[in-house]
Amino acid sequence: MIEQAAGRCENLVVFVNSSARRDAAPGDRRAGWLADLHPSVDVREVRHELATDFADEELWARWMALFRAHWPYDEGPHVVFSSDPYVDELARRFGAVSVVVDADRSNVPISATMIRADPGRHLDFVAPDVRAWIEQNWL
Repeated sequence: MIEQAAGRCENLVVFVNSSARRDAAPGDRRAGWLADLHPSVDVREVRHELATDFADEELWARWMALFRAHWPYDEGPHVVFSSDPYVDELARRFGAVSVVVDADRSNVPISATMIRADPGRHLDFVAPDVRAWIEQNWL
């Protein structure tokens, strides 16, 4: 999906949320994997320790400030892609269009949550460098 979007969008940016307390794999490593796999995309690690509570307006304000602080352009984003349910609200707050990508996991039947829960079972779904890291660090 990233390649398809990159072919149609200028200045494609991917945020990799990173938390020293919660990351199973370090955020800088995950951002590096994505950057290596998608060299035409601007991949940015966004380090934070924010909670997720979609009912908390103050927390939403902190999330939006964080994302805007890492956004590399004067305007935008114009489109927000995600398979997660918060994409519509995030896009609305940016004044952008939301694009839900394979939310029911019918095209790619895996999620990061599933990989974290049972990494050995899902090795065929990850890139070779990611697989090597999982085998060395998790299994």
